[in-house]
Amino acid sequence: MHNQHFKNILELSFATFLISTSAVLGKYIDLPAAVIIWWRAALALIFLYLFCSFQKINLRLKTSKDKSTILFSAILLAAHWITYFYAIKTSNVSIGMLSLFTFPAITSILEPIITRTKFNLVHLLLAVLVMLGVYILAPEFNIENSDFMGVVWGIISAILFSLRNIILKKGTTGYNGVVVMLYQLLIVTILLIPVMFLFDTSNIKTQYPYVIMLALLATAVGHSLLIKSFKHFSASTASIILSTQPIFGIILAYLFLNEIPTSNTFIGGALIISTVIIESIRSKK
Repeated sequence: MHNQHFKNILELSFATFLISTSAVLGKYIDLPAAVIIWWRAALALIFLYLFCSFQKINLRLKTSKDKSTILFSAILLAAHWITYFYAIKTSNVSIGMLSLFTFPAITSILEPIITRTKFNLVHLLLAVLVMLGVYILAPEFNIENSDFMGVVWGIISAILFSLRNIILKKGTTGYNGVVVMLYQLLIVTILLIPVMFLFDTSNIKTQYPYVIMLALLATAVGHSLLIKSFKHFSASTASIILSTQPIFGIILAYLFLNEIPTSNTFIGGALIISTVIIESIRSKK
């Protein structure tokens, strides 16, 4: 039991790292946000379909309710990805990621309301600690600059991400995470076909290596492991552990985009990591 719980924690942490690479890649790729998301979804769809075919995974959806759940959550996922990348491109990786990570607090509030369960005081307290860490990490900005709009788009993305995770946790626990992600990618790809005619996509020829990395690592593998984790953790627990993403993202941004972290980065990061340790121990029960 102890080894299995540790394995579940490691899988979710690895998923967190992979998903965190999307911020740096999204900032680096020289394409409109919606176009990046279409390529991300379309290529990841191919990767997952080949994987499912190789593993002979059953792709059948059991009920109409399950289909509706996956459809609605896929719409939320598409909107979350676009607003997240828009936040990053409007401001920078740090602001985009940090504003997105209001979502653990949002999840802790929304999940009991949607699932009609009692509020978990520990989750709320940990969410406050995460919010404090994000506040310390966040750079100073004013209402009239692009950084402010980055925060606004990041918070909108956080709400969409929280809703998507809660809906999946509530309605798809009986499915393989890869299958759920496959159908979500299919829906996102279909929904975003019009953007390929609305934006200039000619630059894709020079961006393929980075788009493929985004689709394979951050999307196909990362999000499949995330959905798989919903079988072992509540959406709130998963959200709190996912809060290490800004730490990974800021380190990657420093290495590849030359975004230099400040002392506040280390203080805020310590608070966020402490919530992961606390929740990892507490969720074992």
